[in-house]
Amino acid sequence: MIIPRVPVQHRRLLPDRRLSGPTPWVIAILMMLTLLAAAAGIGLARSANAIGDAIAGRVTVQIVTANAVTRAEQAAALRRAAAAQPFVLSARSVAREELQATLGQWFGSAEGDDPVLKSLPLPALVDIDFVGENRAGHMRELQRLVAREAPGARIIPHAEWLGPVARLIRSLAWIAGGLVLLMTVASAAVVIMTARAALGTHYTTIEMLHLIGATDRQITRLFQRRIAIDTAYGIALGSVVAAAILLLIGWQWSGVTSGLAATASFGPAGWALLLGLPLLAIALAALTARQTLLAALKKIL
Repeated sequence: MIIPRVPVQHRRLLPDRRLSGPTPWVIAILMMLTLLAAAAGIGLARSANAIGDAIAGRVTVQIVTANAVTRAEQAAALRRAAAAQPFVLSARSVAREELQATLGQWFGSAEGDDPVLKSLPLPALVDIDFVGENRAGHMRELQRLVAREAPGARIIPHAEWLGPVARLIRSLAWIAGGLVLLMTVASAAVVIMTARAALGTHYTTIEMLHLIGATDRQITRLFQRRIAIDTAYGIALGSVVAAAILLLIGWQWSGVTSGLAATASFGPAGWALLLGLPLLAIALAALTARQTLLAALKKIL
C-alpha cells in the first residue's frame, strides 16, 4: 500500500501539519520540472519520428534546363513516367505559382507577385514518393528514369537536408529523458534525507515505541504514512503548476499550423505517461521511504 493505514491514536505521535516543512515544496518543484521535461521529450520524440516518416521515401527532381518550354515538357514527361512506375507511390509537379509564393516570403511579397520574382528563371520541380523500404534500389531505378526523361536533372533526397534536423531533435528528446531520470533520482534523494531526518528528530519517540513492544515494521508504517502524505501534497502541487504551464503552451501552440513545430504532439501514449508520472512518483517515494526507514531502524537497535 502506497499510504499505509495507521490508527488515529498512533498518528498523533507525529505532527500532522500539511506543507509545513521544506520537503513538499522541494518535491513540488522537482515534480513540475520532471513533467515539463517529460512533455518536452515526448513532443520532440514524436516530432522527430514524424519528420523521419515524412522524408524517408521522398525525393525532389530539380530540372534546370535553360529553355523554359523544354523545362516544362521534361517535368511533365518525368511526372507521367514516374507515376507509371511500380516503385513510385506518387509523383507531383510543383506549380510555378507555388514556388513563387514560397520565395515571395524572402522577397517581402507574401503572394509571390513581386515583379523581380516573376522574372527569375525558376527550375521545374517534381516531388516523388517511393513505395516500400527498398529505397536504395528505388533510387537507382529513378536515376535511370531521370536520365532518360530529363537529362541533366538533379535528384535531391529530402533526408539529405532534413535528416540532420531530425537527428538533432531526437538528441534533444534523449536529453529531456535524461533530465527526467536525473530529477527522479534527486526526488528519491530528497525522500531519503527526509526519512533520515524524521528518524533523528523523533528518536525519543522511536525508543519509547520500541520499549512498549512496537516492531520496526509498525514504526516504519507510521513514518512512511507521514512522508508519503507530505510527498503526495508536493507532487499534487507540482503537477497542477505543470499542467497550467502545459495548457498555456498548448493554447499558444494551437496557432502553429506549418513548419517543424506543427509536427510536435503528445499522442494518447504520451498523455497516458504524463498522467501516470505523478502516481508513479508517489509510489516511488513511498517505497524509497519504506526501505530507508527499515534499513535505518535496524541500525538504531
